[in-house]
Amino acid sequence: MAENGTDCDQRRIGMSKEQHNGNFTDSSVLSEQKRRDREERLNIVLWKQPLVTVQYFFLETLINLKEWTIKLWHRRSILVCVLLALALLTATYYIEGAHQQYVRYMEKKFFWCAYWVGLGILSSVGLGTGLHTFLLYLGPHIASVTLAAYECNSVNFPEPPYPDQIICPDEPSGGSISLWTIISKVRLEACMWGAGTAIGELPPYFMARAARLSGAEPDDEEYQEFEEMLEHAETAQDFASRAKLAVQNLVQKVGFFGILACASIPNPLFDLAGITCGHFLVPFWTFFGATLIGKAIIKMHIQKLFVIVTFSKHIVEQMVALIGAIPSIGPSLQKPFQEYLEAQRIKLHHKSDSGVPQGENWLSWMFEKLVIAMVCYFILSIINSMAQSYAKRLQQKMYSEEKTK
Repeated sequence: MAENGTDCDQRRIGMSKEQHNGNFTDSSVLSEQKRRDREERLNIVLWKQPLVTVQYFFLETLINLKEWTIKLWHRRSILVCVLLALALLTATYYIEGAHQQYVRYMEKKFFWCAYWVGLGILSSVGLGTGLHTFLLYLGPHIASVTLAAYECNSVNFPEPPYPDQIICPDEPSGGSISLWTIISKVRLEACMWGAGTAIGELPPYFMARAARLSGAEPDDEEYQEFEEMLEHAETAQDFASRAKLAVQNLVQKVGFFGILACASIPNPLFDLAGITCGHFLVPFWTFFGATLIGKAIIKMHIQKLFVIVTFSKHIVEQMVALIGAIPSIGPSLQKPFQEYLEAQRIKLHHKSDSGVPQGENWLSWMFEKLVIAMVCYFILSIINSMAQSYAKRLQQKMYSEEKTK
C-alpha cells in the first residue's frame, strides 16, 4: 500500500514539474477556469433555471440508461444467472404448498430489512440536506417501542399489525421490562440501518481510490477540500482543520482499528474517513469491514441505549413536568405533550378495527410535514445533481474540441 502511494506521489510530482516546464497550461489559469465552470454548474437548479435543469436532467437520465444497458450487455452471463434466480424465486413465491408460510415470513423480513438499509444509505448521503434518517425514522420507532414496552409491560406485540402499528398483547408477559429486552426487540432494524450507513460511505472511498490510481482530479468539493487540507497540513491552526487532520492521521496510521474507532462513535467527520482510505489505498475489506462493525454493531447499540433511556417512562414523565415548570409558556407547551402521550397510550390498548377515534396532534402533524418536505427536497436535489452532471459533460466536450483545433 505504501509503495502504491509513493508511486502516485512521484507521478504527481512529475506532472507538476512538466507544468513548470511549459508542457501544460498554467495551473492558476486552469484552477480559475475550473472555479468558473463549477459556479456556472451550481447555478443550474430548478429555482433559477427550471427549463434548462429539467432538460439536462432528462438528457443525463438517458445517457445513464444507455451506459447501464451497455454494462449489462457486457456482463450477460451474470445477468442471465440473476434472471434465472429471479424466475426460480418467482415460481417458488406463486406455487402453492406447505412452503408458503416460510415464503411469507422471508418476504416480510426481507422488505423490513431492505427498508431500514435504504434509510441508512439515505442517512449517509444526508437525504439531500445532511439530516439523518435516524432522527426521522429509527429514533421515533425505538422511542415508540420503548414507550409501548413500559405501558404494555411486554414486547410481544401482536404481528400483524406490528411493526406497522403497536398494540399491547391481550396477556402481558410476567416480570419487569429491562433495557436488554427493548434492545433485543429493535436490534434487527437498528443493525440494518447501521449497515445501510456503512454502505453509504462507499462512494467517497471508490471516488478517492480511483482518483489516486488514475492521477485525475475529480470535480468533487469534499475531495478538493481534502487535498487542500493535506497541502496545508503543517500550517493548519483552526480547530476544524486540526480535527480533520486528527481523523486522517488516525485512519492512515492505525488502519483497521483506527477506522473502527471513528465509525463506532457519533462522528460528524467520518465522511472524511472514506476519502482518506481511498486516497491512501486502504484495502476495501479493511475499510468496509471496520466501518460495518463500527456502525452496525457498536455505534447502533450506543444510539439505541441513549434513545431507550431517554424515553423510559419515568424520564418522560419528568421531562413533561419540567416543561410545565417553564415560566409563562410552560403550561401551554405541556398540554400538547400530555395529550400526545395520552393518545398513544389509548392506541396501545385498542385493536386497529375497534373504531376508536384517531385524533391528530400538532406534533405528529408537524413531523409528517417535515418528512414530506425532506423527501421532496431530496428528489429536487437528485434532479439538480443530474442536471449539473450533464452540464459538466458539455463543458468537458467543449474542452476536448478546443484541444483538437
